Amino acid sequence: MYNTIFYIVIAIIVFDFVLERWLNYLNAQKRNTPLPDELKDIYDENKYQKSIEYDIANSKFSFVTSTFNFVIILLMLFLEGFAWVDNIAGSYSYNPIFKALLFFAILGFASDILNMPFNIYNTFVIEDRFGFNKTTVRTFVLDKLKGWLLSILLGGVLAYIILWFYYQTTTMFWIYAWAISSGFMIFFAMFYSNLIVPLFNKQEPLEDGELKDAICKFADKVDFKLDNIYKINGSKRSSKANAYFTGLGAKKRIVLYDTLINELTTNEIVAVLAHEIGHYKRKHTLQSIILSVVQTGLTFYLISIFLRIPALSQALGVEQPCFHIGIIAFGILYSPFSLIIGLIMNILSRKNEYEADLYARQNFDAENLISSLKKLSNSNLSNLTPHPVYVFFHYSHPTLLDRINALRKN
Repeated sequence: MYNTIFYIVIAIIVFDFVLERWLNYLNAQKRNTPLPDELKDIYDENKYQKSIEYDIANSKFSFVTSTFNFVIILLMLFLEGFAWVDNIAGSYSYNPIFKALLFFAILGFASDILNMPFNIYNTFVIEDRFGFNKTTVRTFVLDKLKGWLLSILLGGVLAYIILWFYYQTTTMFWIYAWAISSGFMIFFAMFYSNLIVPLFNKQEPLEDGELKDAICKFADKVDFKLDNIYKINGSKRSSKANAYFTGLGAKKRIVLYDTLINELTTNEIVAVLAHEIGHYKRKHTLQSIILSVVQTGLTFYLISIFLRIPALSQALGVEQPCFHIGIIAFGILYSPFSLIIGLIMNILSRKNEYEADLYARQNFDAENLISSLKKLSNSNLSNLTPHPVYVFFHYSHPTLLDRINALRKN
């Protein structure tokens, strides 16, 4: 049976790789499509050519990185690399929990090191060539070290708790793992901006003035209690602009990138925030959390079933079944289901974006939202003519043209 599982695993990995390459090929065929009249004012001829070059650069980079990782995972499977890492972890600890933690730590660190040259190239070559990168070498190194530390502290603690419950309860561990993971998820949904973001970026309350007054005026108009409006120094790493809404209840806050403040007018920024408030008013934030909790529970339940199959570990070259090897095999076998769930979530997300846009139109102004979206697309060198199939698989937001058409629909 383990041979069958092994070849199913290989087939899934190959399918994922081929599918992604096909989607990128389709998207590339639309690259030089003439812009619709509605979008012609976004780019001049030189800027449009630059956006095409940026898309080409990213597409080539994606091909190289995905091919590299595809080859690595195949080598790990055919050469029994996971069994080799399992032996290394086992040579340092016989305790199954600490052995599993060490196993995941080795894989995670090795993966990060192997992919670091690609991250460096993307940041300091591609993003720099097109004028986006503002990251210094010092910031890049510190971000990496902080990321590792957080992975060890937060990821390690969560993994330890889940492993402890597994070895204490085995078949029923999924209930405890679901509860703990959901608790972590909700906690960080509420406090991420307070606890994690300050480790990487400087956040400060938006200063008094025209912009803050306009935001507060709109919030009062739509009965949205807003005590926290923050500005973040996103320009520390990139010239790309953004804004986001985070938190729940009394902990909710709006965060504006300094690049966004510099690029948009006051009314355009308020229109963007009207869209974000629309997500909250339409319960999209709560919906997302509930769906994530349900999906997490379903995943842990399936894990508890699959881990009872010894052939999972044996398919990866480990005779003695164990949690961490079973998880690797399950993760690959779950990939097709994850793809389907991802498609459903993208469809739901695009629907929610239309609803948030409609809220902004009804409660503020459609044209200011449209002009803000156009400016952001220009500054980010966005691909304005993606292939519909690529959009279906990858886009969590509707295309710019679809959003504009919906906003102007009577």
